[in-house]
Amino acid sequence: MSRSARTPFQTIRSEGGLLPADLLQRVASRDRDLPGLRDEDYHASDLPLNERIVRSWNRLVGAWTSFQDARAQLPADDPGTTLTRERLLLPLFEELGYGRLQTARAVEIEGRSYPVSHAWQHVPIHLVGCNVPLDRRTSGVAGAASHSPHGLLQELLNRSEERLWGFVSNGLLLRVLRDNSSLTRQAYLELDLEQMLASEAYADFVLLWLVCHESRLEAKRPHSCWLERWSQEAARQGTRALDSMRDGVERAISTLGAGFLSHPANATLREALRTGELPAQDYYRELLRLVYRLLFLFVAEDRGLLLSPDASAEARERYERWYSTARLRQLASRRRGTRHGDLYAALRLVMAKLGDDEGCPELGLPALGSFLWSHEATPHLAQAELSNEHLLEAIRSLATLREGKVLRTVDYRNLGAEELGSVYESLLELRPELNADAGTFELRLAAGNERKTTGSYYTPANLISCLLDSALDPVLEEAARKGEEAILDLKVVDPACGSGHFLVAAAHRIAKRLASLRTGDAEPSPEATRQALRDVVSRCLYGVDVNPMAVELCKVALWIEALDPGRPLSFLDAHIRCGNSLLGTT
Repeated sequence: MSRSARTPFQTIRSEGGLLPADLLQRVASRDRDLPGLRDEDYHASDLPLNERIVRSWNRLVGAWTSFQDARAQLPADDPGTTLTRERLLLPLFEELGYGRLQTARAVEIEGRSYPVSHAWQHVPIHLVGCNVPLDRRTSGVAGAASHSPHGLLQELLNRSEERLWGFVSNGLLLRVLRDNSSLTRQAYLELDLEQMLASEAYADFVLLWLVCHESRLEAKRPHSCWLERWSQEAARQGTRALDSMRDGVERAISTLGAGFLSHPANATLREALRTGELPAQDYYRELLRLVYRLLFLFVAEDRGLLLSPDASAEARERYERWYSTARLRQLASRRRGTRHGDLYAALRLVMAKLGDDEGCPELGLPALGSFLWSHEATPHLAQAELSNEHLLEAIRSLATLREGKVLRTVDYRNLGAEELGSVYESLLELRPELNADAGTFELRLAAGNERKTTGSYYTPANLISCLLDSALDPVLEEAARKGEEAILDLKVVDPACGSGHFLVAAAHRIAKRLASLRTGDAEPSPEATRQALRDVVSRCLYGVDVNPMAVELCKVALWIEALDPGRPLSFLDAHIRCGNSLLGTT
């Protein structure tokens, strides 16, 4: 999968939803409904905006060629700082309207020094050499010796009242960072300059120019700049999108429910429902599990987590070309579908192989294990047929959101575990109404719904934060004083874990402290935090819930957060259990 799957940008990655993919698409298309994209908003000159961007591109392509030639002559132990700045990064920022950047003095905050290389108004811009990694310290290199360059800039933004946004780059990668002291996870926009310029990805450069131009950060108060206003609009849009996504999941379940019932080959399924051998509520649960398998595959594929790390290139190509849900989403965007059933047959094969003990090496699929992928989770649907028409209609409901007259693609790459869980929780309030003979299936809000009958009420995010502040932080700080192993020996237990909101938030908080201890940076790099998160999920988290599906979703949430490609869900089986923790029964 591409680094920025399900977006047209091959060299741009949005992490943590700071500037999510759907917002970037609106910027790239210069959406009239998104303010700040007129020519005059970019300090209109004699040239139209498109011509200004072409001029900048032509200059940068030439600068890149010159930089690459000189870079090849650098000694292995030379950080390349002067070369990278003079040949590439200073020309880039000049083309973005910042003029000739001036070197800056180290910023002092409460006795701590932050030697960021450059600044423009209230925007810190930290430029290091091409041989200096952004995510690790480099001994003897100014601006990278005591912190990783990324960590240095992030900590400065978090601790400074007057600085909100900033840039860090080594000429190969450019990252846009924001103060994230109030966030539970890291968030930034990464632009791969090396791939962008080497492959001449002009469309991606257009987006870079539109997002990083000095007019995006020029403001008397940082919180009133265009980037901040766009970020806030993305957050509001995300809230609206989540409501729309719930509606889409409900439509998908209804479409699938009716599709299975109406298919001529499914007489056995209809008879089981007619006689009560398969209760309507159990049929609904099977449909819900099928939909969550699809959502899981969307997220895992778009994050590049599904296929085994050792899968061959041929197996990867075979899966992506013929069996992936990315293909289904593409088909759903342009076709209505037919009465044939080949698409569901391929999907059914993928789901069966993920539940097998051996996976499917021919497709690069690992054995995920766990109840969610077992035959017992969807025994009737595993034997049923479904037309392409109904499957693609359901996929379309899951993959797109309608806002007014605009149809947008759901950004599954940046969809958090909390969003997946909240969608599931809202569906507990619904009950199915079906007619097996007529092939109709609908979901309606009902008084005796599963949320009430199982007592499934979930902890709000603001209360989770308060709980972590009071219950986890003191224990975490005490463990940190004893060292890394003391942190990994901590045990966090949620006796009513639901779909994992509390455990996911706790994992991020512990992981950040662990990564900070390992690196010595108050704001550890993304790679250090990802590795720490894997270790924390594997060793520190435990949960129990009376609802079997909630248990499975909790495992899915933690698996997604652990970002460990190909690892089976069953590695969490001993940590997340189904049972009644109040009564002590399973």
